[in-house]
Amino acid sequence: MASTSVTLTLPVLPLDDEVVLPGMVVPLDLSDAEVRGAVEAAQAAAGSGKPRVLLVPRIDGKYAATGVLGTVEQVGRLSDGDPGALIRGRGRVRIGAGTTGPGAALWVEGETVDEQVPDPLPGAVAELVKEYKALATSWLKKRGAWQVVDRVQQIEGVSALADNSGYSPFLTVAQKVELLETADPVARLRLAIKALSDHLAEQDVAESIAKDVQDGVDKQQREFLLRRQLEAVRKELRELNGEKDGEESDDYRARVEAADLPEKVREAALKEVEKLERASDQSPEGSWIRTWLDTVLELPWNERTEDEYDIRGARAVLDAEHAGLSDVKDRITEYLAVRKRRSERGMGVIGGRRGGAVLALVGPPGVGKTSLGESVAHAMGRKFVRVALGGVRDEAEIRGHRRTYVGALPGRIVRAIKEAGSMNPVVLLDEIDKVGSDFRGDPAAALLEVLDPAQNHTFRDHYLEVELDLSDVVFLATANVLEAIPEALADRMELVRLDGYTEDEKIVIARDHLLPRQLERAGLAADEVVLEEGALRKLAGEYTREAGVRTLERSLARLLRKVASQHELGERELPFTIGADDLRALIGRPHHVPESAQDPAERRTAVPGVATGLAVTGAGGDVLFVEASLADPETGAAGLTLTGQLGDVMKESAQIALSFLRSHGAELELPVADLKDRGVHIHFPAGAVPKDGPSAGITMTTALASLLSGRQVRTDVAMTGEVSLTGRVLPIGGVKQKLLAAHRAGLTTVIIPKRNEADLDDVPAEVLEGLEVHPVTDVRQVLDLALAQAAVAAVTAA
Repeated sequence: MASTSVTLTLPVLPLDDEVVLPGMVVPLDLSDAEVRGAVEAAQAAAGSGKPRVLLVPRIDGKYAATGVLGTVEQVGRLSDGDPGALIRGRGRVRIGAGTTGPGAALWVEGETVDEQVPDPLPGAVAELVKEYKALATSWLKKRGAWQVVDRVQQIEGVSALADNSGYSPFLTVAQKVELLETADPVARLRLAIKALSDHLAEQDVAESIAKDVQDGVDKQQREFLLRRQLEAVRKELRELNGEKDGEESDDYRARVEAADLPEKVREAALKEVEKLERASDQSPEGSWIRTWLDTVLELPWNERTEDEYDIRGARAVLDAEHAGLSDVKDRITEYLAVRKRRSERGMGVIGGRRGGAVLALVGPPGVGKTSLGESVAHAMGRKFVRVALGGVRDEAEIRGHRRTYVGALPGRIVRAIKEAGSMNPVVLLDEIDKVGSDFRGDPAAALLEVLDPAQNHTFRDHYLEVELDLSDVVFLATANVLEAIPEALADRMELVRLDGYTEDEKIVIARDHLLPRQLERAGLAADEVVLEEGALRKLAGEYTREAGVRTLERSLARLLRKVASQHELGERELPFTIGADDLRALIGRPHHVPESAQDPAERRTAVPGVATGLAVTGAGGDVLFVEASLADPETGAAGLTLTGQLGDVMKESAQIALSFLRSHGAELELPVADLKDRGVHIHFPAGAVPKDGPSAGITMTTALASLLSGRQVRTDVAMTGEVSLTGRVLPIGGVKQKLLAAHRAGLTTVIIPKRNEADLDDVPAEVLEGLEVHPVTDVRQVLDLALAQAAVAAVTAA
């Protein structure tokens, strides 16, 4: 309802940092001089009516621009006994200029604020009124002020409803001043709604947080109570079982103090125990620490087996369990002899390090590298642990994971020591050349410290984070290909090559080791099936052709299974002696017939242009044939064609061989004119097998010379060596493996470079007895030895 502005002259009653809105009733303390002066001045001027004062907020010493007309309803005593006055706010007054009046009060002129409120209320304003009442009711109910709820619901005026928010204790002085100075009742109501809704939202968040905190506290209290009850139950059970209080299996401090640990490890373990004692029961760190302590306590820190220093006995054990392999046996015997002498002279530990060993056994599959590890441990009287590294690509597999990871474990080296139960086992790192690397790191790089005798006495696993002494461990690493081992890692190991067995060694291995094992697996007694030496020799020479004995053992197993099956079917009586002639009927025809055993007309070298070379593969030494041909001058293009999956080095060797013959053909009495006009094709059979290396140089030269001269290459001759442009024969590698392959293939003459003559010391004596070895320095000597003397028809006519 509309009202008209009126000018009033009133005494000022200042309110320090307080705001009174119209409609509010407030008690004021008359002991304040300014308050008392304003009330007395109002009483003097009022006459018979109610005294009127102007209530003005004073914020930081400054008066607000708008005040509230207040009437003094009553003067008396407050609840604390001090004199006071009860004043009711009536309406807003816009303050003008100061003036004079009775009493000691400050008098001002003011103009009442005209508040225009439409009647009836528009829909939007009515919605605001409804929203404010709902919010105020919700807040009052939370405070339990049910009596005030009804009074708020009965307020009808927009201005009165907005000013009613002045009672809200959560409003700041600035917010109340803003409400006082806002003349528009609708705008004032919007301010009141915003302040009230913001407060309710904050209150909801605070209540939610308080509820979560209370729930957490309740859960902790409940868990604490249950754990106390559980401890009490366990205590009662221990007393019933006659155990003393405190003998708990998880009493880690007592376990650490009782364990025989190195001093630094003990200090680290006690620090972790202190952390465990401080950690709460539900902390994840507690489980990490318990697992770490369990691992540390299970490691055999001071457990060591005594080496057996019976050197002759150890050598006898190695000889009994493995035939051949004299290099490895010598190295182990040397190691034991040195250990014995150091022990006898009180030199067991020098510079914190003991006398460990790191040997790398490199050789083709099936020669006994893995089983040799067990024999070494047996001979030394040590525990044996095998660590398979094939396909390992994670660096943490060697060094362990950090303890903070879920499911963290120590590395394979620490686990091997733990499994062995001693600090000086024989650890076999199997297939170390098959270790890979990817985004998870390079395990081979992590092995550098493990396999370095100068560093591994202070090896640190990422999981343990304490020093572990590996200097007394004998590490044996096995590999098929030395080139696949990183150079830095190979440099830390002592290389021992196992180049394969001779035929005689295979027969001994088959007779003494493989046959008894396979007889047992086939369910046959030793006297029920007997293999003659001729049968074993034929199995080793014609049914298998390998550096090791795995295929030989499989052939023996197949043979014995056949005999056992025939006996069960009633087709054969036992005991049965198997001779060389019985093999074909039992397991079929031989797979590898030596060239020397074939008909001369069927041999590969029966035609000019074919030579026999020697090569080394991952499976040991092998025989390699080289075939050469010339294209028809009318149909074939000139140039050199190479086939057989050859590498770059081998292709270059072919170019060198061809260039040598072109430049020295006249000297060698070869028709080199054919090489200019006709295409030359060199092929290496077994085209599916990749081949590379320079050692086939003299073989290709011999094949081309044979083709051009029309003279066949001798059937019994094999050769190996690199050729230069001047015809020099240069040294190559793998002489022992190549001579073993030539011996297996039934060849009798081998040509090698003169500078490789010293390598013949490594070749077994029985192999050298069966071979005629010719060391040469020039390719002309090779041609004189390899080409048959009888000439055949010229190649141009072939």
